[in-house]
Amino acid sequence: MITNRRSRLLFHKITHWEYWPFQIVYIPIYFLWAYYALKSRSIFFFNAANPTIKNGGFMMESKKEIYDLIPQKHYPITDLIKEGTSFDEVLAKVDTAKIQYPLIAKPDIGLRGSAVKKINTSEELKAYHEKADFDYLVQDLIPFDNEIGVFYVRYPNRKTGTITGIVAKEFLIISGDGTATMEQLIRQNPRYELQLETLRKEYGDQFQEVVAKGENRNLVPYGNHARGAKFIDGSHWITPKMTETINRMCLEIPGFYFGRLDIMYNTLEELENGQNFAIVELNGAGSEPTHIYDPKHSLFFAWKELLRHIRYMYEISIENNKKGAPFLSHKVGMEQYRLHLEQSKKIVNF
Repeated sequence: MITNRRSRLLFHKITHWEYWPFQIVYIPIYFLWAYYALKSRSIFFFNAANPTIKNGGFMMESKKEIYDLIPQKHYPITDLIKEGTSFDEVLAKVDTAKIQYPLIAKPDIGLRGSAVKKINTSEELKAYHEKADFDYLVQDLIPFDNEIGVFYVRYPNRKTGTITGIVAKEFLIISGDGTATMEQLIRQNPRYELQLETLRKEYGDQFQEVVAKGENRNLVPYGNHARGAKFIDGSHWITPKMTETINRMCLEIPGFYFGRLDIMYNTLEELENGQNFAIVELNGAGSEPTHIYDPKHSLFFAWKELLRHIRYMYEISIENNKKGAPFLSHKVGMEQYRLHLEQSKKIVNF
């Protein structure tokens, strides 16, 4: 039975490229990157894409430092917890910042949603704190139900940027029928079932509870593909009004030219009007145009979009470099990459 389930899930992953390792998906990108590295004489040309963000936002960038660039009205209350802080100090910081439970805890230097957790009580926060061997953030839970990723590109000599893609995110939500347990409901969807063991660790005994008919449970309250969210291409939502609103907001963020804004919002109409939304995260040069992961898109579509966005990043980096933004030296870049691998290992093993 277990073997059949594993075989079925393996077949699902093989036949849906969105689950393939990025090292395979990115094979064509490596060749273009090598070409741009030769032209710029730097493997690490991306450093100049967003001059005010460490390493352009490609690796080892602090989320807290990025939040500090954004006007506070646009993101939830957030505080940094340094590794080694006593738990009493953590509780005091949460209280002083007026961050309410449930809250979100996540690594300050993150990796594809790893170690992001919804924290319901101080006891859960203590467990997270004791396990975390890295700096992390505590953050107010955003009260809006919907999330999109908006990819934004602006050349340094222009006052107006462009939205190059929008991704909508369907959370990992199960709907009860009054007879099936949480585990049984999860097993009904291959996308959800791939998260089974992670969810089992998180929810424990609740796994065998029968979910009431009509009850919806959001098991992962943030739109991360690696944690089961379904990505849907919402690029048809790009309108002049949406572009104007996003551009106005991005112009308030110094030195930001290339990346993806993950935004939670109430309705698209309100978002277009700049109302009732909050930035979950701003991702820089390491961002992906995640609308490519819509299951309807082919791998060839994904390659085309990835190549297009790498070109934008290169051209923006070159312009900023001409204005004085340096590229990383090879020695510093390799050291940052080594630290990135060490940090990634910590978070993945959390």
